[in-house]
This record gives sequence, structure tokens and C-alpha cells, in this order.
Amino acid sequence: MLSLADCAAVADRSLGRSARTASPAASRRSSTVSCELTDSVVDLQLRELAKAPSLRFHSSPTFGESAAELLDLSRDFSHHGSFDCDVSGELRRLASIPPDKAAPSAADSLTGEIEALMLEIGDIEEASIESVEPLVKACLEGLVSTSTDTKRTAAAAIRLLAKHRSDLRVLIGASEAIPLLVPLLKSTDPETQETAVTALLNLSLEEENQGPIMAAAAVKPLVYVLRTGTAVAKQNAACALLSLSMVEENRVTIGASGSIPPLVALLVGGTSRGKKDSLTTLYKLCSSRRNKERAVRAGAVSPLLVLAGDHGGGVAEKALVVLGSLATIPEGRKSIVDTGGMPVLVEAMEEGPSRGREFAVNALLQLCADSATNRGLLAREGAIPPLVALSQAGTSRAKQKAEKLLGYLREQRP
Repeated sequence: MLSLADCAAVADRSLGRSARTASPAASRRSSTVSCELTDSVVDLQLRELAKAPSLRFHSSPTFGESAAELLDLSRDFSHHGSFDCDVSGELRRLASIPPDKAAPSAADSLTGEIEALMLEIGDIEEASIESVEPLVKACLEGLVSTSTDTKRTAAAAIRLLAKHRSDLRVLIGASEAIPLLVPLLKSTDPETQETAVTALLNLSLEEENQGPIMAAAAVKPLVYVLRTGTAVAKQNAACALLSLSMVEENRVTIGASGSIPPLVALLVGGTSRGKKDSLTTLYKLCSSRRNKERAVRAGAVSPLLVLAGDHGGGVAEKALVVLGSLATIPEGRKSIVDTGGMPVLVEAMEEGPSRGREFAVNALLQLCADSATNRGLLAREGAIPPLVALSQAGTSRAKQKAEKLLGYLREQRP
């Protein structure tokens, strides 16, 4: 195990290096309680996706889409919110403890020690590495305690330390806290589970920690949280998997670990944010053909079509992008058509916002590129007038795709 001094050296070398870390000026602003954490993570990951033009989506032989093109289509998935919202009820409780109440208790001195050290540090965003080292050491001891309260307190402290600062994420990751957090994902105490999964999410934002998280066999426990956790725990587990899926070789492992069915379930029964998180995670995982197949088998198409038709929920465009990805494989095309997706996509192309129309025509083009039958269905759905309108007044990419689809329909007439 590395010493905390070694960890501090690693952290010092990486300070300011992470592309996911706010600027020094931004990191000094006061933390506020809001609800943009997972949306912000989504935005950060999408910006990372846009930097990976070499990745390719599997597509039909006639009409292929590069990853770069589809990523460009999805660049407006969500606004770029602040990364300023990971303050749980547990952390608020710790922050509100008066100094005279922070002394170690007879029942559990380690819990009191962690709380006292947090109070002593004060503003974590301004704290030095040296001042944080004793707290990290106490948290490591707390994570192996027999007391659930102590484990939860230690995980909450790590969660807060890893919230904003890249150097502290590196410090914690090198301290071997990650393998001690992973077992807490299966805790029977919902608050402990939620705190642990959010701590791992925060740590996963540092690229250097993604390998250790995978090495700690965290994927299946994260999937367990997806199945059993609170609403917040589920959406943060989805975001942690999204962060891990930034490494291409992790995607098959994540898909093969049973993540896709609970992500699909989150599309149906999740909160508004949970649905957004699930959509973005599915989108990234479905860059792998095997995961596209898993998503289709898990019944993803039907809830995606429901969300694609919900123009007021803020998820329609995301759902259309994932449908476009699934439409690049034969199983996905068949499922979309068999589930009644053609009229939904035509309606989205006709009535949705400009970006939604672009995503819809992309999916329709995938459906019709190799299928005369689907072209006939599209024509019978009354798609020609909205296609003509889109070819004249859509975005540049939408115009190109609409013109190509109109060309297919002209070929179909004889």
C-alpha cells in the first residue's frame, strides 16, 4: 500500500491536469446545494466523447455512420451545468456539528475523529494536501470498521473530498480507498449504499482512478445498486458506469455484467434525471455492437419510443439519438419497426425541435437505407412533406439526410 506521503506526491504531480476539473477560480467558489450533479457528469462525458473521432459504430453495409458524426449529432444532449451539487443529508449533518460535539464518543471514537478532522479542515476547496492526509487516513480506518455508522461517515467524507478537486481524487485513489468502498455498494443500509456509490462516482471522474475501480471488481456491485438502490443511488450508479465506459475496453465488460436491463428499467421507472442518466449511459455503451444487441433484447426500444414522443420532458432528443444508434444493427431496425417506431419518428421529424428533427431523420435513414419495405412504410406514414420541409429549412446535416432519404423514396416509386 502506498503511504499517504507517496499519495500526496502523486496528487501534487497531477494538480490541474484533469480535463474534468474546474478552473482554480471556479474551484474557489462556494459550494451550493443544487441538483445538477449527474447532468453535469453527463455534460462532461459528452465533451469527452466528442474528442474520440477514431471510435466507430457498426452500421449497415449501405449506410454507415461514424462515431464522430453521431457524437456531433448528440453535442446538445444537455446544457453545461455547474458541478456543484453533491451535498447529501449526511454531509450537511457533518457540516452542522458544533465543535464541542465533534469530540470522539465512547461508543465510536473513530466516527468522532473523522467528524472532528472534517471540522478542523474547514473549506476543503482551499485545504492543503498535507491538512487532508490525516482525514484520508482516518477514513481508511473507518471503512474497515465494524460499525455501519462509521463506514457511512468515512464514505461521506471521501465523497466530499472527491467532489471538486482533481488532486484529492488522486490522493484518495492512491490510498487504496477504492477497494474498501466497493463492498459498501451492497450494504443493506440505503444511506450507506447511496453515499458509497456517489463517492465512487466522484472518484471515477479522475482518469487515473478508473483502472483501479475496474480492478476492484466494482462493475457488478454498481449494477447491484442500479437494481436495488434509492433513486439517487441508481442515477449515480448509472453515471459511474458512464464514466468507466469512457475507456473503450471497459464497455463490453460493463455490458456483459448485466448493466443494460436495469438501465432500461431506469428508462421506465426512473426520475427525470434518472432517465437522462440512463439514456446517456446506454448511448455510450451502445457504441459496442454486442451492447446494442443486449439493449434490444432487454426491451429498450419500446421505452425509447415513448420518451422520443415526449417533447416536453427534456429526454426526447436523447432517446432519438439512442434509437439512431440501435438502428445501425438489423435487430434494432426490426425492433423499431415492429414496435411501431416509424410513425413516432415521422412525428418527431415533423413536430420536434430542430435538433430532434435531425436525430429523427438520422434514425429513419438508418431504417430505410437497406429496406424497400421500410421505405414503403415511411411513404405511407406521410413522411414526404416533412422531409421536403426539412431538406429546405433544417440544419445542414438534417438537410443532407432528408435529401438522401427523399432520394430513396423516389427510387421506390416505380
